[in-house]
Amino acid sequence: MASVQVGLWVVVLLVVLAVVFDFLNGFHDAANSIATVVSTGVLKPGQAVLFAAFFNFVAIFIFQFSVAATIGKGLVQPGVVDVNIVFGALVGAISWNFITWYFGIPSSSSHALIGGIVGAVLVKVGASSLVFASVMKTVLFIFVSPLMGFLLGSLMLIAVSWTLRLSTPSRVDRWFRRLQLVSAGAYSVGHGGNDAQKTIGIVWMLLIATGYTAVGDASPPTWVVLTCYSAIAAGTMFGGWRIVKTMGQRLTKLKPVHGFCAETGGAITLFMATIMGIPVSTTHTITGAIVGVGATQRASAVRWGIAGNIIWAWVLTIPATALIAALAYWLSLQIF
Repeated sequence: MASVQVGLWVVVLLVVLAVVFDFLNGFHDAANSIATVVSTGVLKPGQAVLFAAFFNFVAIFIFQFSVAATIGKGLVQPGVVDVNIVFGALVGAISWNFITWYFGIPSSSSHALIGGIVGAVLVKVGASSLVFASVMKTVLFIFVSPLMGFLLGSLMLIAVSWTLRLSTPSRVDRWFRRLQLVSAGAYSVGHGGNDAQKTIGIVWMLLIATGYTAVGDASPPTWVVLTCYSAIAAGTMFGGWRIVKTMGQRLTKLKPVHGFCAETGGAITLFMATIMGIPVSTTHTITGAIVGVGATQRASAVRWGIAGNIIWAWVLTIPATALIAALAYWLSLQIF
């Protein structure tokens, strides 16, 4: 276990910064949980954010800490992380979240954090201290998670359409207005389970690096878990309305049956990734699922220009946050 080399005030400051990131993560990604249920008219925006926030927190009782362990102990070689790396990673991720929120772009808070960690580590010691297996698995899922969402959302809609081909549109709409509450709840559980654990992981990384927690501990301190799940739920309650509009109304026109299929496909993807300990982007996942549902109706149902802009944001997230984190790492050397 690393010796404590910094004052408690520095650790507290960085924990607060991590909680701010977690809150912004929920705020930024609120649209992922509620865009479809709002755009289909099943819930009003105010109802939807409370609904999603509740199920974000419920995830605390469902998932193990596999994703938190990947972030906290699986990306960087032991003994390399210090407060400067954590500061750089958090500043990089928070800065990118603000930039993409301002322009209403659904980017990935998850990959922003990972890009921040990578950028700070590269500046300090170079690439040799990164655990490439974990980093590459995370990078791979930048492409896998939206493709899984696309495929599962499409297959769900095909299966539902075939099963209910003899039902009237009004009856289908009535049933799926109810079922979409189930799918939206499941997606919000997956969102909370995967995203809150990323912040738990960065705080766990900090506590290990400063000697406040042993590297061999099987789980992070309880206060970290409760704080991070509460912060992401609070962020979701305040929501990100610019991104709701993009995700729920501008990508494709949705009905309750389409919302149900997109959310169910996305939820399955998130549950699988969280169980495997892979930090994925809820933004990538639900975007892929929405596009899959839209494209299953007809290719022209998707506004591919907007989807293309979102993909560019995905591609730029890790290098952009890595650069910001590298600058922040240098700044932290002057501060701490």
